[in-house]
Amino acid sequence: MKREIDLQVNGESYSIVVDTRETLLDALRYRLGFMGPKEGCGNGNCGSCTVSVNGMVADSCLIFAVEADGAEVTTVEGVAVGGKLHPVQQAFIENGGLQCGFCTPGFIMSAKALLEQNPNPTEQEIRLALSGNLCRCTGYDKIVRAVTAASQALSKVA
Repeated sequence: MKREIDLQVNGESYSIVVDTRETLLDALRYRLGFMGPKEGCGNGNCGSCTVSVNGMVADSCLIFAVEADGAEVTTVEGVAVGGKLHPVQQAFIENGGLQCGFCTPGFIMSAKALLEQNPNPTEQEIRLALSGNLCRCTGYDKIVRAVTAASQALSKVA
């Protein structure tokens, strides 16, 4: 069965027709062209599909698109503003917190959400906040360093 839904993605409004069994991840990628969120596992264990839905991080592979009708969604493509990378994105680059890049969008979304709630997290708090995201290439030390650096950069801006 098909249904029309309305989404606000990265500040832009969209009306799309989706199958009622279609995930938000598939709607974002294949209907709207936001290729940042990726399907790594399809069951909410890897975090590669992490987005923000109404201000809360969520695995978009676990949400039916129809459940997000009317929602405000932010993908990694909406994190940079005016062509300028967000401090979390910049810190990932500067601290080697990415390698192949497959998991990076999910880590960035989770790290950004953490720093919005807790601008000065401890290493343990960072590791806990990122525990829903898996990386198969870099290991986690550089990612944790990147989040710590982003925290410091954001504190200088505030």
